[in-house]
Amino acid sequence: MMKKRTVRNLLLPLAVVLFLSFTSAHKFYVSVTNVVYAEEDDAFQITSRIFIDDLNALLEERYGIKAKLATPNEAKVADEYIEKYFRAKFAMELNGKTAEYTFLGKRYDNDVVICYLEIPKVNFSGLKSVAIQNEILTDLFEEQQNVVHLKWKDQKKSFVLIKENNKGMLNL
Repeated sequence: MMKKRTVRNLLLPLAVVLFLSFTSAHKFYVSVTNVVYAEEDDAFQITSRIFIDDLNALLEERYGIKAKLATPNEAKVADEYIEKYFRAKFAMELNGKTAEYTFLGKRYDNDVVICYLEIPKVNFSGLKSVAIQNEILTDLFEEQQNVVHLKWKDQKKSFVLIKENNKGMLNL
């Protein structure tokens, strides 16, 4: 009887702590952007994965748009404002010059929106440096982290960009 009570007295507080640790919601603010050099097209192909609820919140806060992304009632201007936001918050420099990119569109994957961008005619053989600035959602969420993976040929470089350090630079 004494052993059962001792075990119960030890396990009960542990069980309560474990239960409480799983019930408190912890929100992560993160996006993942892949920048891949496509040799056959001489282009950087860019995909950026952002949580739908975070992007909805941003579009409402910044532009007053109730985008309702990934719903049957999605705002018809959603793509226009997503592109506008990307142009304000995402940039790449090739050899120190801002690269023009095309916003190709978006699609949904569960709770994430995937945005597609492309920088054509890169002239990779003449490329000496690549800089990526990613401030997506840092104006709304202090804890926002933007992970950027840059892949070219058989190489890969990754950056974690935050509000205070929003630019990654690579010399080739």
